[in-house]
Amino acid sequence: MGMNVIKAKELIRDLHKIWNFNLISEIPNIYAHDCVVHWSKGNKPSTSLGHDGIRKAIEETLKSFPDWCEEVIEIIAENDKVVTRYVSTGTHLGTYQGIVATGKKIKVDEISLFRLTENKVAEQWCFVDDLALIGQLKR
Repeated sequence: MGMNVIKAKELIRDLHKIWNFNLISEIPNIYAHDCVVHWSKGNKPSTSLGHDGIRKAIEETLKSFPDWCEEVIEIIAENDKVVTRYVSTGTHLGTYQGIVATGKKIKVDEISLFRLTENKVAEQWCFVDDLALIGQLKR
C-alpha cells in the first residue's frame, strides 16, 4: 500500500470532508494530480479527470445541494484500496440532472472504492443509488 491502514483511512475521511465543507483547496493534498473519478453511469460526465475535474464535480454538486453532507458509515482498507459506505444528504436548491430545484431534502446510499498511489487517491469508483435519489426529487 505504501501507507499504513490508519493513514489510508484518515486520507479518505479527509476526502469526504472536502465534499462536506467545500474544502476545494485541499484537493491537491488528497487527490493525485492525474486522478480519475468514475461516476455512476447515469451521471454526465461519467468521469472526472485531475484536480480540475474533481473541483468541477464538487462545485456542481454544491450548486444543486448546497448543504451536501457525506456521513461515513463504514471504512475498509487493504493493500492499495480503501472502500467507504456512506450516506449523503442535502437539500435540492439548484438544478440537478435537468430537475429544477424542488427544495426537497434527499438521503442516498453511496459506496466508493479508492485506489491509492503515493499517499493520494489515484482512482475512485463512486456508486450512488441514483434511482433512489431521482425518486426522492420527483415525489
